[in-house]
This record gives sequence, C-alpha cells and structure tokens, in this order.
Amino acid sequence: MTDSKDSEDSEPARSAAAGGKRQRLTTATARVLHEQGVERTTIADIARAADVPTGNVYYYFKTKDELIEAALTEHTGNLATLTARLDRLPDPRARLKTLIGGWIDQKDITARHGCPMGTLAVELDKRYENGLDVTAGQVVRQLLEWVEEQYRQLGATDPEGLALTLVAAYQGMSLLSNALRDPEIMTREGARLIRELEALTVV
Repeated sequence: MTDSKDSEDSEPARSAAAGGKRQRLTTATARVLHEQGVERTTIADIARAADVPTGNVYYYFKTKDELIEAALTEHTGNLATLTARLDRLPDPRARLKTLIGGWIDQKDITARHGCPMGTLAVELDKRYENGLDVTAGQVVRQLLEWVEEQYRQLGATDPEGLALTLVAAYQGMSLLSNALRDPEIMTREGARLIRELEALTVV
C-alpha cells in the first residue's frame, strides 16, 4: 500500500517534471522552426530535439499549431528578458548599441537561418490564417515599440520613424546575410548602424 504522504510528496515532483518537459518542447519548437521552417518541421522533429518520446508530445500539445503558438510565446518571453536586461543600462543610446551588438554576435546563426522572428512571421503570413500570423506580427511590434521608446528617451525627432528604420535595417541585413550565406554582412551593417547611432544629434 502506498503511503499518502509519499503520494503528496511525489505530486510536486511530477508537476515539476511535466513543466520541465513542456518547456523543453517549447524551446525545441522555437529552435527547430528557426532552423527548418514551419513547412519542413514535424512533431517528430520537435520531439527528437526536446528528447521527448513523440507520443508524449500530444499530452502537452494537441496540434502542430499549438506548438507554433508556444514557440511564439517563447520568442515573446526571450525578447522581454532581453529588453529588461538592456533597460538596466543607464543610457538609451547604449541600450540600442548593445541591442545591435547582440545582432552582430548572432551573425553565424543568422547567415545560416535568418532572423528567428522575421523568417517565422513571413512564413506564417503565407501559410496561416488562424491568428498565428497576427501573433507573430505582435512580437515584431513589441521590438519596434521598445526601440521607439529608446529614441524617445534620447529626445530624437521622429522616434517612430527611427525605430522603423532600425528594425527594418536589421531585417534587411539578416535577409541578405542568410540569402548570401555571408555573416560579415551582419558585422558591416551592424557597425554602420552603431556609427549612425553615435552620430545621431538630439535636442
């Protein structure tokens, strides 16, 4: 007979294990979608990347769409973590330069697979009409709004336009770096963006 206390003690452990497995699946989905794209990625691919039996995936996510939605949530959380860390820097110009530096640091991954959110947003827009495309756009908008706020704190004229220009430049250099398989495009264009930031005059 099982002791009731043992059952109670094991329940938090089971919950923690389940939560850990779900998180592994979510993280793996975001990574595999970036590497392979939505079309080529199967649930079996995600299960393998997460080191979870394929049959177990359906306990946490009933469909591929639910996995994609979880991956979008992962991207949202990662962006929130990044911007919170950048917000600890005292100067908005330094925050933006550090953001660009992070893009440059990811140059090899970008050259191979493109921008994680940019490529996913484009693919979902072409294939999905169930709201996932809208959700992907919201993650991009989250970045735009944060960048705009930095320009606003700097006292720059037209912070919205500057934010659009910066994020568009990132997407453009990511696309070209990926298309040409040339990580140095990220290095050169990132350096140019940093120089433009340093030269930006504000009120």
